[in-house]
Amino acid sequence: MPDVKATYYFRPDRRTTASEAAQAIAEEETTGTWTRLTTRQDYVRALDGEVLDVESSGAGYVTTIRYPSEIFEPGNVSQYLSVVAGNLFGLGRLEAVRLLDMEFPETLSDFRGPNFGIEGVRHLIGSRDRPHVGTIIKPKVGLSPEDTAMVAYQAAVGGVDFIKDDETLTDQAFCPMEDRVEAVMGRLDEARDETGRMVLYAVNVSDRADRIVERAERAIERGANTIMVDVITCGFGALQALSESPSISVPIHVHRTMHAAMTRNPEHGIAMRPIARLVRMMGGDQLHTGTVSGKMGHNPEELIGDNAVLTQPYYGFREVFPVASGGLHPGKVHAELAALGTDIVLQAGGGIHGHPDGTAAGARAMRQAVDAFLEGVSAEEYAEDHVELRHAISLWGAE
Repeated sequence: MPDVKATYYFRPDRRTTASEAAQAIAEEETTGTWTRLTTRQDYVRALDGEVLDVESSGAGYVTTIRYPSEIFEPGNVSQYLSVVAGNLFGLGRLEAVRLLDMEFPETLSDFRGPNFGIEGVRHLIGSRDRPHVGTIIKPKVGLSPEDTAMVAYQAAVGGVDFIKDDETLTDQAFCPMEDRVEAVMGRLDEARDETGRMVLYAVNVSDRADRIVERAERAIERGANTIMVDVITCGFGALQALSESPSISVPIHVHRTMHAAMTRNPEHGIAMRPIARLVRMMGGDQLHTGTVSGKMGHNPEELIGDNAVLTQPYYGFREVFPVASGGLHPGKVHAELAALGTDIVLQAGGGIHGHPDGTAAGARAMRQAVDAFLEGVSAEEYAEDHVELRHAISLWGAE
């Protein structure tokens, strides 16, 4: 049976060789411990982890470790992570360790994957090859349902394809989820009558494990055409429960809030690549992966590889729509599309709602910046005949 392989970067402490450190990871995550055991049986050796290689990399080393498939409970993603990303991060013999990637055999990848993916979301919107433009309701919390709906309406008539709650907005008293969904979807129906365009609205259903599916069902009953989940805080199992529930008949937008606690340090933690891989396996249709020019820390080379994990062939799973978000505005559109391609959602919050002429103008400016790229024209040149883009560039500049 094919086994699991996981790749790590690590730096051993001064008393430990690179080979010893790699072996310590393999033992800690499979059958070993810090001392000789009287309870160990010979047949347990079949479940030992195996260090396949150790190579120098910068100030440390990279190792690939094979984990026997039998250690993993099929379909239990929480248990998968306890093996490939468990106690190793606290090992005293390691000064730093980072999970870079992992490969699961098809026998352990028997999940449904995305129900919609890029193709399904494009079908709902009616788009083909162009990037999608999205926005986040801003301010991220505090607006009433009615004011939230007005912001959504302005963004929709301005030309966005996708609107979402922010990660901290769920079902607070100042903006109850059910009231918010009904208000927003009512205004989006108005926008559709005026423009002929369907716009997706992802309501944040993040909640504790035993309530998240029921919360999503309530949102859908009230008209939600997309749902959103904070996958790190809720857990990959929550995403799996949503995607595999027959009652969840809409795309799932996946927010990665809290990810940087694991991904930002280039020497310690968990890279975005494994997170992206698991989101695709568990059934996310869209996932925030980052930008090449936005406000968050980013490594363009890693980001391109992360997006590839979402879109390259992988056990027949549908492709996941990568989402570039965090400090984007019309002047950054060219840099994002030139680096990441057009199978992308360009998501701007402040870069739309902070436009000097308002939300609708901000949405038009983003669409104009996309059109300029697709026509092979610079944003500055296109702005000469498009006032919304011109005003955005005057405020924020262009890259």
